[in-house]
Amino acid sequence: MRSRERYELVFVDTTAPDPGAEDVVVVHRTESSGPGGHPVYVDDTGIVRAEISDRAEVRMIASGGHQVHAAAVSARPVS
Repeated sequence: MRSRERYELVFVDTTAPDPGAEDVVVVHRTESSGPGGHPVYVDDTGIVRAEISDRAEVRMIASGGHQVHAAAVSARPVS
C-alpha cells in the first residue's frame, strides 16, 4: 500500500486554557524511512519531522538538540 504524500500533524496542549486548542503543521513525505520502517514526513522548514505509519501512528523525530515533543500528537491525511 502506497503511503500518503501529505498529513496534518495535530498537536494538542492539554494544559491550555482552551481545551479544544490545537496547532496544526502540514508535513510532506520524504524518501527517508524512520526507525520503525515507515516513511518520514517533514514540514517546509525541515524542523518538524515525524515517522507516520500506514495506520496514521505518529513517532516524532528530533531534528536538533534539546527538542521536547508534545505527548498528544495525531495525524490527519490531507487530500
